[in-house]
Order: sequence, then structure tokens, then C-alpha cells
Amino acid sequence: MLHLKCLREIAGRYDGFILDLWGLIHDGATPYPPARATLAALKQAGKKTLLLSNAPRRGYALVKLMAGMGIERDLYGEVLSSGEATRKALMAKDDPFFAALGGKVYHLGPDRDHNIFDDTNLEIVPDVSAADFIVNTGPSELVQKVSDFQGVLDAAVARKLPMVCANPDMVVLRAGVEIVCAGAIAARYEQMGGAVAYRGKPDPAIYREAAATLGVTNLRNVVVIGDALETDVKGANAAGLDSIWCTGGIHAAALGCAYGVAADPLRAEALAAAAGNTPTATIPGFIW
Repeated sequence: MLHLKCLREIAGRYDGFILDLWGLIHDGATPYPPARATLAALKQAGKKTLLLSNAPRRGYALVKLMAGMGIERDLYGEVLSSGEATRKALMAKDDPFFAALGGKVYHLGPDRDHNIFDDTNLEIVPDVSAADFIVNTGPSELVQKVSDFQGVLDAAVARKLPMVCANPDMVVLRAGVEIVCAGAIAARYEQMGGAVAYRGKPDPAIYREAAATLGVTNLRNVVVIGDALETDVKGANAAGLDSIWCTGGIHAAALGCAYGVAADPLRAEALAAAAGNTPTATIPGFIW
């Protein structure tokens, strides 16, 4: 495992870069200070970039969010989200799990995520008692915990409703505060005996789609950069792609470091080994 100070040490090896958003480029509220300059440097170097996020909404919503943070659209390439992957699966129904879903859906999540239902012809119902299945995009409020949804989960599992999880993340950090994500709610539902289908990282299928979208035919020339061992690195490993683990994101507290401040190499290697997800290299932040 290499331990990098900055991306330019290794950038020459790769033609395509699959980049995480939350925890690498921004903290959910503001961009990290070096992020914009690093995107600009990759563009200047002629590298292809794709933003791959477990955000449970359409890609255009992420572009709008980035613009609001001062990161211009021309600084990066394509955008692929777990929300887009979920919408495609709901429309295509070429997966047996999705083919068996009915036409009435209960949306467990905030209204801002409703765009994943665009053109699906699904009827969104207000209560699980009227639903054929659940689409889980995560808490509506930042302060909500998994326990806040226990009543809904109890009612859903009693009716044996399948659940689609549009964001496999368990938690994220927003301005340093841990926020529960849809993946944690889905994990509780599975523990209760509920059936769940996930779309997004670490599913290797979304990495293969990302690499194909980049247009880089040799996968050895593609690298994934992200901060989560259980999604970014695990998914890259499963897809046969190199990965650079940003230690200054979700695992910073466990590593005793911070964004932009290098983690102790032995500590980082031990944490990665314990998780069973091995990155090609580490980096303290998205720093050129």
C-alpha cells in the first residue's frame, strides 16, 4: 500500500478517475479547500473524471449542489449516482427483484429525493399499508436515527414488503457531525427478516458502468478515489480497479487524523486489513 502526500505523485499512472463526492470533494455543506484546484489540475492534465456518489437522487441534482458550492460544471466529467442507478432499475425491471415489484411505492425519505421516481409510472402512496414495496432514500431530517423508523419497519416487515435501498451508505459526516443514511435503515430491515435490494457503491456493477462511461478501455488505467472502506474501496476491489483511500473522511476519527493531515501508515494499514478492503494507496485529502 502506497502512502501519498498528494495526487500528482500517482496521477500519471491513470487516464480515468472515478471520484467520490461526500468525504472527498465536500463535507455535505462546503467543498474541502483543495478540491476545486485538484479538479482543475486533473482537467489541465487531460484526465477523464466521473463523479460517483451514493446520493439517492438524480445526477442533475448533484451538479446543482456542486454549482452552489462554487464548483463549476466544466471542472469534471460525467456524474453517476445511486439514485440514477435505482431509477434505471425501477424502469428497466430486468433484475428479478425489481421485476417482482408492484406499482405502489412507499417512499421512506425526504421530498428532495422524489426525482428518482421521474418517468417510472409508480404511484407514491402515503402509508406502508397501501404499498407494494418501499424505496428507502434515508432520513428526512439530519437528526433522525434508525430507531425513529422502527414503526414503519415493523409495519412493512409484517406485510413482507420488499425494500429498495437507494443509498447503501451507513453514515456520512456533515460538517464533522455523523449523519445516518439509508443503508443503516436497510440493514435494520434485513436484520428483521426483510428483503432488500441495494443500488450504488459497493456493487461492482456501478463501477463497471462508471468505467464504461469514462470510455477508458483498459481498466488498469482507471482508479477510484474515495473515503469509505466499505463502499469506495470495497467496490473498487470487487470490480478489479485500483483505489486511493482518502483517510481524512469518514474514517478520520478512527485513524486519529483529519482531512489534509496524513494518517499514520501502520494505523491505516491495520484498519484496512481489519475491514478486509485493501486500497492501492492512501491520501490525506483530495490534494493535487
